[in-house]
Formats: sequence, structure tokens, C-alpha cells
Amino acid sequence: MQRRPPQSDKRQIRLKSSGGQKNTAPKPRRRGKRSDKPKILTIRPGADAGLKKVFASIGVPEKKPFKPDPFQLEAISAVEKGDCLVSAPTGSGKTWIAEQAIARIWGQGGKSWYASPLKALTNSKYFEFSRQFGPENVGILTGDRKENSDAPVIVGTTEILRNQLYDSMHQGKDLDTDFVILDEAHFLGDEDRGVVWEEIMIYLPIRIPLLMLSATIGNGYQIADWLSTIRSKSCIVIEETERPVPLFPLFFHPSGTLLPLMAKTGPGKTKVYKKVKAYTNEKLPPLLAPSRNLPPLGEMSEVLKKYNLLPAIFFLKSRRDCDKALTLCENKLTDDDPDRKAERIARIKELTENSVHIAQHRHLRHLRNMGVGSHHSGQLPAWKLLIETLMTEGLLNAVFATSTVAAGVNFPARTIAFLNSDRFNGREFVPLSSTEFHQMTGRAGRRGMDNIGFAVAVPGKFMDIGLIAGLINSPPSHVLSQIRINFSMVLNLLLSHTPDKIEELLKRSFATYMILNGKKKRKAQRMIGNEHKYLWRDFMKHFDFLKETGYVMEGGELTHDGIWASQLRVDQPLMIAEGFRADIFPESDPVLLAAIIASFVSEQEDDRIDDALIPEKLLKSMIKIRKGLRPFAEHMLLRGFEIRPLSLRPAVTIYAWAEGREWKDVFALSEMAEGNLAMLILRTADNLRHIRGLYNVFPEAAENAENAIELIMRDPVVAFYEM
Repeated sequence: MQRRPPQSDKRQIRLKSSGGQKNTAPKPRRRGKRSDKPKILTIRPGADAGLKKVFASIGVPEKKPFKPDPFQLEAISAVEKGDCLVSAPTGSGKTWIAEQAIARIWGQGGKSWYASPLKALTNSKYFEFSRQFGPENVGILTGDRKENSDAPVIVGTTEILRNQLYDSMHQGKDLDTDFVILDEAHFLGDEDRGVVWEEIMIYLPIRIPLLMLSATIGNGYQIADWLSTIRSKSCIVIEETERPVPLFPLFFHPSGTLLPLMAKTGPGKTKVYKKVKAYTNEKLPPLLAPSRNLPPLGEMSEVLKKYNLLPAIFFLKSRRDCDKALTLCENKLTDDDPDRKAERIARIKELTENSVHIAQHRHLRHLRNMGVGSHHSGQLPAWKLLIETLMTEGLLNAVFATSTVAAGVNFPARTIAFLNSDRFNGREFVPLSSTEFHQMTGRAGRRGMDNIGFAVAVPGKFMDIGLIAGLINSPPSHVLSQIRINFSMVLNLLLSHTPDKIEELLKRSFATYMILNGKKKRKAQRMIGNEHKYLWRDFMKHFDFLKETGYVMEGGELTHDGIWASQLRVDQPLMIAEGFRADIFPESDPVLLAAIIASFVSEQEDDRIDDALIPEKLLKSMIKIRKGLRPFAEHMLLRGFEIRPLSLRPAVTIYAWAEGREWKDVFALSEMAEGNLAMLILRTADNLRHIRGLYNVFPEAAENAENAIELIMRDPVVAFYEM
């Protein structure tokens, strides 16, 4: 959507030039004395003598009748009195609290809403609750799925719950539920999606009790105080700091010897173990592999196997590393249990029978033969679910994953291994926070399956042993407000509130509370703003633009266009709304509509594509849309709003997929990872669903959107619903 010099039609659609010629001249060699290289040691399994007693405790706990922990009983009691925030380590049994609370509400004839941040987690909870309460009593709402929506127990994503709150406020109705559970409530502090959690907490009717389940957070009482203030009733905090399965940290010496990472120095006090300290103090310590190579993960897994430390999750730096790790296990890691291997092969066959693509996955032989798999966001949802299922059922030896597996997925192991002490936050690599570290280590030690869990620090280029040692006993991180104003929020609030009332709502935000209260006031001011009026000023900036462009009247009421545009709860609602107002979207070609909407969804920056790959019909439509939206886009830029350029390659990709081309061909065309391609399709379908909801205003476009959804939601993208 940026201004470009006049070009031919095909070049007008381009968003970035292909750049100039690369400088191919050889770089001058550095002269001088060559420094010594660190030694690469041969791995020979060994363990420090001090670990003998610890390793002797490894095993499966004695089966006992389930007895809830005191914090679980306290939480059940608290929920009966009002709102409750449960802050407890990962894997400590927070879901049991939710199940008991749901059962109580159901027994009283009421309805419950369970909201989670991830579709994968939502699907998992749907199956779990269906077994608990009966499939006829459980519904699911994720955007992709809408089943049994009148059931007494609804499981869905937080965005769907927030949208239902928008609708109920607009219609003047109460939300049709008697109890709300917000799982992974620490997502309140998520930079990208925390605003949704905060909106739910602000908009939720006071009569509806709220149960929040969270990993350990440092300012739980501050969050509870804020909620007590805005909801006019107490919010009880239940804190549990003790892990259900004790954690023992280890260090993997490049020789293959396992060492304790920490040593006790007194009651509740520890320091880095002397042998580990000696290693880190060496001027040129030996390594497991050259700095640019992965360590020998197959041999390392064999060391863990020798000391009964499998199954393990290895947290690696990149998707490529996770996939490459599988080849490093070939002929190195053996599965000595033929019965377990046979059970795994049979289970894989059962889980993949509904998807030809998954049944032919290139990594399937590693999964079958060695019981190892990779898990990251570049993979198809169905493949990730397959890995998670097999790991949860105890059929795998090792999984190589990026840190994304730590967030909200039930994916336990006996051991987790860190190969780096930082993580990619979407923009850059940053040191692990306390919360991220504890989420990852929360996967170590399976409740009811392990007496003890292990976290192994592996030395290397991206490992700061001192940082990891400091995080082991570090307090949990504080959650900061991430609320921000966007056009969808403004339109939906104006459906049911005057600007004056919206200002009062914004004063109720956690951001305002943090700035005006608490020990972290200065930090909040640095990250959020110096006065509580900043949200109101941003709201008015959006409000004024909506008035200028005919979506809002002078007094704050929505125009006809503003009312239907409010239903476009997507990333770029105004740009899509303008497409309808300018009548430049295809109304009778579902393939073309799917492709056009994909261009609004994608955040792909490198948009270069061979002209021969662009269908003429798509090219003409994209040029028409670009020209039609340019004045509006320039107006937005003039008023200080960010504009995301239309992406051509994703449009070409979705066009091919909607036409019925095979996955392998579309995958090659997309130049994306399979998981990214699946996400593009799912997000395109989600945007199309919002267009489908405009049936009363644009019936032809709504029908076109419905047909487009059917064309793109097919195997292997939807296979995971049937697994």
C-alpha cells in the first residue's frame, strides 16, 4: 500500500524490489597468529559420584488413590465464594480444579465457559472434558470449529469469548454462561494477545464468577487487587510454589559425564557445582561440537538412556535444528523394547489413517524406528498433535523442540535439556525470563509417572550457564498490561457505549491500575506510559479517523457502515471494509476471494515471485484492489496509522490451493514452512468467516466466502480435527 513510481501493471503490485547485485568479491583474510581451537571430546557415558543417590530415586511412584493437594481444595472453596486466581507450577493439577468447578456449576443446572489461548490446547481440553462430562454435554468454539454451541460446557479460544462479550454488550443481553475459566491467565502479559485477556476481565459481567489458572507469576496479588477494584468483589489468590515432581538440575559435560549443576551451601541456598564452575572458568573449554554445529544429540540421548533419564525434550534454537537433530540420532539411538516399538507403530498407523499426507510424512521413519520426533511451529498442526499424543502416551524416547512447546501444551517428559539460554520472541533473541524458564522446566517430571524430573544444561555457543543457574531458584516474572487500542476494539465498544462510558472503561484497565499503584509503578510507566490518559488519547485518535471516514457519527454512534464493519474482527478490518464499500472484491468467484483475503492476512515481507506464476485473473483483481484502496491507505498513513502492504505470493499460493492443486505443489509454490502455510490457510479461513457473517448486508459476498472456506479447509490442514 506504499506509494511507488509509475510502472507496468505487473510491477505495480510489487511491494519490494529484488535489490541490487550482491558483492561477490572475496573478503580479505585476516592475518596474524591463529588462536587455538577448543577440543571436541568423544562422548563416553559417565556420571559424577554425587549423582548416585539422585539417580537411585528415579522410578515410577507407587500407585495411590488420588488425593487432591491442599492448594487444589483451597481453590475449590475459593471459587464457591467469588473470583479466584490460581498461580501454580506447570503440571501441578490446575485442570482438576477447573473440572471440579465445572461439575459443581453443571450440577446446579448452570453453564461454564473454558477459554484457552491456543487452538491445540482448546482441542485437547475438548476431548478431555468430553470424556469427563460426556460428548453431548461439551461444545467447542475456535473459529475453525463450532460444535454443540448450546452445551452446558463450552471450550473455546479467548478471542471467541471476547467476541461473545462484544455481541452481548451490543444486544443488551447477558452472556449466556454462569462461570468463566481463563486458562493460562499469565497470557495477560503477552505482547501480542494480552489485550484479549484484559478485555475479557474488564467486560465480563460481575455476576459471572471468574477462575483464572496460571503458571507461577510474581504479581498475582496485584492482578487480584485490580480485579477486586473493577468487579466490586474480592478475588482470592491461591498460590502454590512447590512442584508436584521435584526437579534436579544437571550439567552435560562434553566428555559425556553428567554432573550436578548446583551444590547446596546451606538451607535453601545453592551455588554452581565446583566442577561446572571449573569448566566455565576455563579459557578454552572443550566442546561437544564445533560452534556452528549441533552437538551429537544421538550419543547424548544414549547417555541419558543409560541413566534412565528418557524420555527427554531437547529445546533447540531453530526449526532447522529440530529437524536436523533427527538425522543425528540415526544409528546412534536404539529402542531396545520391541513391544513398545510395536505399540508405537500400531498407534502411529491408527492416528494417521485419516490423512494421507501425514501417513507419508518425511519424518515418520524416525518416529517409528527410533521413537524420536521434532516439534515446532513450522510443522502442520496434525503432525504436532501426533508427536504430542505419542509423547503423552509414553511411546517416544526424545523430542527436539523449539521453546513454543512449553506454552500451554500438555507435553511431559522425565528430562528436559537446554541447548541455549535465550529464545526468539518473533523479532530477536532475548535471554530467557523466569516465567519462560519455569514453563519449560515444568515439562520435566510427569505427575504420577516420575519420582523426580531433570533439567540438563548443555554447554555451547548460546548457553549462559550463569543465567540458567540463576533462573533455577528465581522468583516468577511480573505480568504487565499489554492493552492497546485498535479499530476493531473501538468499533465494537461504540456499538454499546458512548465515548464517555468508554473512557470510564479504559480507566478500569490493568494498565491504568499499574501506573497508579504498586511497587512496579516506575517500570509500568516506562513500558506503558507516564499518565493514565494515554489510552484515551489513542482511543480518540482512532475515533476521529472513523468519523472522518464515515464509520462513526459526530456524537459517537456508528453509521450503517460502522455497524457492519464492527463484525470484521480481524487484523485489518478497515481495509477489508473499504474493499466492500468501494465494491472492488469479487462476489462470485470463491477461489479469487480466498486469494485476495490471503493478501490481507499475510505478514510476509519478501514478496518476490516469478510473473509466470501469477494467474492473469488474480493479477487484474489485485491491481484493481490496490488502486481502489490507495487513497484510503494514504489517508491512514497521513493520520499516523500503520499500513501493511498487500502480499502477492500468499495470494498466488491460496489461489492455487483453492483451485484444488495438491499440497506438495502448493507447498513448493508458497516458499513457506508447512506450518506457516497451514497457518496462512487457517487465518484466511477465519477472515472469510467474518465476511460470511455479513450476510444481511452483502449476501453474495457472504455466500462466496462460505464457498471459499469449503475449498481451502481440507486435508492436511484439517486432519488434526479427526485424530
